[in-house]
Amino acid sequence: MVTRRIALGILFALVASGPAAAEGKLKVIASFSILGDLVKNVGGERVEVGTLVGPSGNTHVYEPSPADSKRLADAGIIVVNGLGLEGWLDRLVKASGTKAPVVVASTGVKPLQRADAADPDPERLDPHAWQSVANAKIYVANIRDALSKADPPGKAAYTANAAAYLTKLDALEKDVRDTVARIPAERRRIITSHNAFGYFQEAYGITFTAAQGMSTEAEPSAKDLAAIIALVRKEKISAVFLENVTDGRLVRQIARETGAKIGGTLYSDALTDANGPAPTYIDLIRHNVRQLAAALGS
Repeated sequence: MVTRRIALGILFALVASGPAAAEGKLKVIASFSILGDLVKNVGGERVEVGTLVGPSGNTHVYEPSPADSKRLADAGIIVVNGLGLEGWLDRLVKASGTKAPVVVASTGVKPLQRADAADPDPERLDPHAWQSVANAKIYVANIRDALSKADPPGKAAYTANAAAYLTKLDALEKDVRDTVARIPAERRRIITSHNAFGYFQEAYGITFTAAQGMSTEAEPSAKDLAAIIALVRKEKISAVFLENVTDGRLVRQIARETGAKIGGTLYSDALTDANGPAPTYIDLIRHNVRQLAAALGS
């Protein structure tokens, strides 16, 4: 009987102890779906993760709701990308009155500065740093440290989860480099919808030209569009790609006028739902590099 009481006491203590308990998990709100997946991989069973911009959502043009304000107010920690991606976030945080720390996952990333015709400001930062797997590793380290600070009893778990996930990202990085290396160098050039792949280009050596600017709100002028069409013809660019968060009409127009084939859909700023081809960050990168290899490899 005494043994049974001791066992029940231990069980009660485990169930009731801190953020790891089902009803006491650390509540984390991530700004968009890709960050949410990274947090889940690091946080594991100790966290309850929600996202403001869900699967297939467009973070550039997102309009927060009153429900989002309440979610931030109830959060234990908020994880954002930074680099200018969430232009609406500061107003939302202020309106929510949240006391939760706001963690910028991209801290430590070497940002790219990209001016384009739609936004010629040379100080504009490219926010799409996760398109380089090496940068995603920096995100993971920042998330690990932030969760450990918010939930000190979970530090060992967060450290172990992050280490396991970083090993997967190491393997992913190798696969990407090996796959790109098999694409003929002269064919590593494509057209996409918006300027979301600058970090992928710098890391892996595929040149991306975008019909739109850094934000999906940007609209190219007729002159810009004509220049892209001329570039496709001159450079004999063989493939153009749609994106999951943008209107594909511009890309389809370029394909029609140049004869370039549509190589498929790339996932830039958002994951898919569980039934889609990119429900996780690793799936997103693998899908994209396969699409590129299939379109450019011969």
